[in-house]
Amino acid sequence: MGSCKSPHAVLLLYVLVCFVYQSFAIGVVTNQTAKLLVDASEASGRPISETLFGIFFEEINHAGAGGLWAELVSNRGFEAGGPNVPSNIDPWSIIGNESSLIVSTDRSSCFDRNKVALRMEVLCDSQGASSCPDGGVGIYNPGFWGMNIEKGKSYSVVLYVRSSGSINVSVSLTGSDGLQKLAAANIIASDSEVSNWTKVEVMLEAQGTNPNSRLQLTTTRKGFIWFDQVSVMPLDTYKGHGFRKDLVEMLEDLKPQFMRFPGGCFVEGEWLRNAFRWKETIGPWEERPGHFGDVWMYWTDDGLGYFEFLQLAEDLGTLPIWVFNNGISHTDQVDTSSVLPFVQEALDGLEFARGSPNSTWGSVRAAMGHPEPFDLRYVAIGNEDCGKKNYRGNYLKFYSAIKRAYPDIKIISNCDGSSRKLDHPADLYDFHVYTDAKNMFSMAHQFDHASRSGPKAFVSEYAVTGKDAGTGSLLAALGEAGFLIGLEKNSDVVEMASYAPLFVNANNRRWNPDAIVFNSSHLYGTPSYWVQCLFNESSGATIFNATLQTNLSTSLLASAISWKNSENENSYLRIKIVNFGTNIVNLKIVVDGLEPNSINLSESTKTVLTSTNLMDENSFNEPKKVIPNRILLEKAGEDGEDMVVAISPHSFTSIDFLIESSFIRTTGADSVSVSSI
Repeated sequence: MGSCKSPHAVLLLYVLVCFVYQSFAIGVVTNQTAKLLVDASEASGRPISETLFGIFFEEINHAGAGGLWAELVSNRGFEAGGPNVPSNIDPWSIIGNESSLIVSTDRSSCFDRNKVALRMEVLCDSQGASSCPDGGVGIYNPGFWGMNIEKGKSYSVVLYVRSSGSINVSVSLTGSDGLQKLAAANIIASDSEVSNWTKVEVMLEAQGTNPNSRLQLTTTRKGFIWFDQVSVMPLDTYKGHGFRKDLVEMLEDLKPQFMRFPGGCFVEGEWLRNAFRWKETIGPWEERPGHFGDVWMYWTDDGLGYFEFLQLAEDLGTLPIWVFNNGISHTDQVDTSSVLPFVQEALDGLEFARGSPNSTWGSVRAAMGHPEPFDLRYVAIGNEDCGKKNYRGNYLKFYSAIKRAYPDIKIISNCDGSSRKLDHPADLYDFHVYTDAKNMFSMAHQFDHASRSGPKAFVSEYAVTGKDAGTGSLLAALGEAGFLIGLEKNSDVVEMASYAPLFVNANNRRWNPDAIVFNSSHLYGTPSYWVQCLFNESSGATIFNATLQTNLSTSLLASAISWKNSENENSYLRIKIVNFGTNIVNLKIVVDGLEPNSINLSESTKTVLTSTNLMDENSFNEPKKVIPNRILLEKAGEDGEDMVVAISPHSFTSIDFLIESSFIRTTGADSVSVSSI
């Protein structure tokens, strides 16, 4: 480590690398030089928005149904085939043949908002000439491309049943072919006990593990049996609220400051009749009608509804941002003169979230187990609707009504205000960008000249897409890292930013790429996810002036922030560098504004995200192929005082210098010079 000769001496920390080769498609790697000047004085520091980085959840790619929502049964209420009967019961299938069983649907359910039920006429019996096959006949549900059943874990099976006689129904979790029995129990009831619809709950403990399991309902008793609202939920969910634990833990690691939901195009619908309607998604799950999302083309039972989104945001300790329909879909739209019922719908939704437990809609929330209001402070009026004919007229109706009832709520417009002033009032404006990696990297300067007065920007959807992205490449992640450095530097005008989409079930890729990929039992983060992790301390941090002196302005970006580790109260100076080019850059970092000997090198770290090929991706087989590699800064050289840090071509590097207490001077502090490659 260097030393200071006087209060104004220069502390030199040399970061050296000998000879580095990386195999990129471009060819031989050469060295280039640049200098980064960081003013870390108190006067230079600017606070970054407390809410800069968060998450955006949309029901796309089976992100919720068959993903974040832990319900294992697909089409649990038999409503996915539509209200007319007979109907398609997919993915339910029949165990048995026509001589032993006839399965159909009718409208005999006890639930007013979802009348379709499954009717099973069993033709065989437990004995006699028409005896049932071993194991019985019935139906099975494979879940969402297989149920993940794990040995030793418990699963709650809830269903509604009625019959014309007594019943003996086997409820079992089995392998995909029905041969491997993982857990089983029997529902035995007399005719008087099930002559009307009856709720039955069975707890199953798995005796084995199979990620491709199914639920079976079988019998060997002749007669008529009706089933409805069949659910299988693991008991082990995130905070006991029904969310798939491993997926939410991936969100936790991002330390999101907000959660935008539930879309996206999912909010709009291709047609308004298929848009997300929050009132249809609250109350007991059995009573929710579900709906067909006609943009992403699949059915959801809406177990993950408005209440659950608010609950998830609370569980994550983040701020919910509710995006609601403003009377506009992709195809049809409500005239402004007729939009007031939609306005009232939004006001009712706000009362549900924020109203007292004695209010009309607040009492519904309280009945669902949450008497205290949710901390809902932001709403977005529509999604990507700015260019639609009725948007401005509709928007103003919503805006004035919400501000009258809830003047503190911040309202987000769909119209971009980054390059020209909005022609309507708003607290924030939406900015969406999907583009190639090179353009995304260059958009680090998108907000450099945006107006510093008026509404703030909410970059609620961004991602590198197209051939640069594949299904989640390093190249895409580097372009996004550069863009995020630009958002950090412009956090006085950019209040929030979130990647999109967040999740994809690998069996239903409606959009590429995505941050987190999963199937029934496994998951991994794409390089874009890991980039977000490296920005997870930026919200609420302090950003310093950081100036690059280089002729590599089109391929090199850097920022400098200070942040505090909440676990150990340590303070760090974090310097992030994106090298979008093909060459090693000998970057000399000069930090002004620090006390002498303020950096504790032995506890400082370097984290690098890179790979041998720009198009490298993670996968289920190689989930850690492209992930950040974090190491302690090491000393090198004969005198033991030099340090070795490698910053590679096509890489994202984050260096955390541990700062001893009272390290910042207002003026006249020493400089710290760091050379790195």
